[in-house]
Amino acid sequence: MSAPTLRTLAKSLGLSRTTISDALRGSPRVKAETVERVRLAAKAAGYEHNPLTGAVMSQLRRSRGQQFRGVLAALEIVDADRPPHAARYNEAVLKGIAQRAEELGFKMERFEIGTEGMRLNRLDTILHTRNIQGVVLLPASGMPDLSGLSWSRYTAVYADLFINNPPLHCVCLDHYRSMVMLLRELHERGYRRPGLFMEISHDERLQYRWEGAFLALQKYLPGSTELPTLRAHKLSRADFLPWFRKYKPDVVIGHYPEAIEWMRSCGAKLPKTHGFVCLNSLRTSSEPCAALDFQPAQIGARAAELVIGQLLHNELGIPVQPSLTTIPARFLEGPTLRAAVSSG
Repeated sequence: MSAPTLRTLAKSLGLSRTTISDALRGSPRVKAETVERVRLAAKAAGYEHNPLTGAVMSQLRRSRGQQFRGVLAALEIVDADRPPHAARYNEAVLKGIAQRAEELGFKMERFEIGTEGMRLNRLDTILHTRNIQGVVLLPASGMPDLSGLSWSRYTAVYADLFINNPPLHCVCLDHYRSMVMLLRELHERGYRRPGLFMEISHDERLQYRWEGAFLALQKYLPGSTELPTLRAHKLSRADFLPWFRKYKPDVVIGHYPEAIEWMRSCGAKLPKTHGFVCLNSLRTSSEPCAALDFQPAQIGARAAELVIGQLLHNELGIPVQPSLTTIPARFLEGPTLRAAVSSG
């Protein structure tokens, strides 16, 4: 028995092939009861709708036979107060998405929503009209609410930690593993009193991954002294200096390279007497230092791979069980740490 097709479905239901195709992709041009009737008949017949087929044919008609490249939407929530390092991070993620998508035969298009971009309902209309079903959501501050999109039409991956509105598959930095790697590196270089500073909102948003790994490794690295983490709502010199003077860390880890100057004001000589590592290399524009590279281009590339894989398997809508894919940071040498001990 031959496999069911649009033609056989249309004949059995007494509808046109266009109506069948529109119904299977949820077009608002088809009545809801007709959509349900078509979907039930397709399921009963064992017909599997490929969401890329219509887009392929449409693109081929427009390009008159030129090579088809599907489209992925890269969605960015624009915030007027976004810091420069966050903008640089998103640009690197976008570069990774675009490059990997092109390698897999897709084109990336960037869309901006929020106070500085279009509204969510307008984006929904554009994506649906153009039959764009694959979406990569770029990192955003806070906990964005994107539940207003018609998610039954799309498959998406969030290039950051989990969000709840809606819950989606995510690709992000492996914060815990990266901190473990960093502390072991510092221990090999002879540092025994590592100190961590962290803004409370940042710590909470990452579900305490940085701090959790830091506290665990302090206990198990031989000869290490456990120092309390400096946590503040908005870290400042006034917070840092008393903590540094009281606990005397020999290496400091945190997001703000301004701490280098704060350490020097207390008599620290980097890298002779003390060390410093910035937890995000994109924040280090003020002064060169050792840092962690979050590999945002790799995160973007992996997100593109996941979305394209879901598209090819016709996996649309909010996933039943969201998953988390993580990529470890890469350690970058810098003049704020003493050199590694040679194994030779």
